[in-house]
Amino acid sequence: MAKTKDDQDTVWQDFKDAVNMSPSELETWLKKDESKESGQHKDGGESVGHESGRRIVSLLRTKRADLSDDDYAHMRKVTGYVHRHLAQKPSGDVKETTWRYSLMNWGHDPLKK
Repeated sequence: MAKTKDDQDTVWQDFKDAVNMSPSELETWLKKDESKESGQHKDGGESVGHESGRRIVSLLRTKRADLSDDDYAHMRKVTGYVHRHLAQKPSGDVKETTWRYSLMNWGHDPLKK
């Protein structure tokens, strides 16, 4: 976990680099059917990525001084997911793919500049 200030700074910066959607962009995305349908669903319920997206919105709106060790652990998880998933980019146009939709649930739109 991010125990020292240096560790927290690294996790925070990595998270900010990985998550390129604003809280409002992510909230709007999470309301769409494509968002709700993509990813691994737990027992037919909400997908892991969709649940993470809701938490990311909360993290983005939380003051850094108020973040907990658990928050930093989730931020590290988000960064890892985004990096792993980006490495699996399919060929061709990815605009309307579950690959992109899954990434967007985790706060990263690969088509956003």
